[in-house]
Amino acid sequence: MAKKPVTSRSGRFFKLAGMTASVASQYAGQRARRMFGQEQDEAARSEHYSRMAGQLVDTLGELKGAVMKVGQIASQTQDFLPREFSDALQKLQKEAPPMPFDVIVGQVEAELGKPLGELFEYLQEAPYAAASIGQVHRARMHDGEDVIVKVQYPGVDDSCDSDLKQLRMALRLGGLLKMPKDHVDQLFAEIRVRLKEELDYENEARNLDAFREFHKNDEWIRIPRVISSHSARRVLTMELLEGDHISAITPEKYSQDTINLIGHRIFTMMADQLFRFQCIHGDPHAGNFAYRPDGTIILYDFGCVKKLKPEIVEAYRKALTSALAEDYAALDQHLIDLGARVESQPAVDEAYYAMWRDILVKPFNSDTPYDFAESDIHKHVAAKTTTVFKYLDYFKPPVESIFIDRMIAGHYWMMKRLGVQAAFREELETYLMPGAE
Repeated sequence: MAKKPVTSRSGRFFKLAGMTASVASQYAGQRARRMFGQEQDEAARSEHYSRMAGQLVDTLGELKGAVMKVGQIASQTQDFLPREFSDALQKLQKEAPPMPFDVIVGQVEAELGKPLGELFEYLQEAPYAAASIGQVHRARMHDGEDVIVKVQYPGVDDSCDSDLKQLRMALRLGGLLKMPKDHVDQLFAEIRVRLKEELDYENEARNLDAFREFHKNDEWIRIPRVISSHSARRVLTMELLEGDHISAITPEKYSQDTINLIGHRIFTMMADQLFRFQCIHGDPHAGNFAYRPDGTIILYDFGCVKKLKPEIVEAYRKALTSALAEDYAALDQHLIDLGARVESQPAVDEAYYAMWRDILVKPFNSDTPYDFAESDIHKHVAAKTTTVFKYLDYFKPPVESIFIDRMIAGHYWMMKRLGVQAAFREELETYLMPGAE
């Protein structure tokens, strides 16, 4: 049976405050033991972090909302938290346990101003999907059209700011934030803006319309149409577009050629949004995409959309170009332009850039298809994360481009799960040419 949600601001505050106090006391205890020469080994420290991380994940998963969404983002941002926390927070990428149906019905009726029976022929009780700030139910309109209804959890938007403040305090008092305060300020400010947008389903409806218009000539991309008459700030009704979840893509239904075609289309879609539309779908996890055996890609959930500044897109383009060309002096400057490098610090050692370039450029290194199923790029990245500490004062969270990195990381994991075999160097170069947009 689904738990009753903690929807009041005070209820959420006390739940998070309890977690914060516990994490802080555990951290203080660990520091005291270290001071007296105890618990010096890495294994004990890792076990301690894992224990704190488990408590954090359990609380965020129960509360859903802003804190759960930040946990999802943190799990994809390796330099944000210790590895044990990033690993534990991956659990929040899984589908959340559903809200009780009476809570969902109450929210629909309050937002749309009519009894459920007047609004829909039926609303299916079992959720179609559940996530961090809302869940989706299948329904049928009175004219017979099958739709899906996205319903925001009560209290989530009202608690957003206090949730973020409490989560940040928990991470700080637990000694977990591995970056200077002004960088943390920038990061949380960007996350807050994206969350406020994501909590506004009227904004998401506009995003859906904009992306449908941008991709109107891409017959292989499907984006749901909004049913405006049954949508409001916290309820969004859309046409039902069904496809296969990534877990259902089997050799019986999808040939390797079709999987490779989907891989090329994912790359084209991502590059078009980044370099041409300059506006990206910023939440690229498996639950927000579906596929069909003819190579069609279906996109869901346009709450997290990042409109990019033209100068950021240009700096990103130049950074990629210089990395591919192994021009590390130029790369250093473009990273400053991108807001990822602290300008007052001296130039970074070219060998450091070369190390990361050699790891990350593998899918673009040649015209030979790269086998994403066998890819171990993420393992090489994880193995080198400790080198970041040497240059901790040289880099900062690239606030304007953090969602580009999130998009690319999310699509990397989808390519890997799909088992795509493809060479992208030639395609990438068409986007990197001056005036390519």
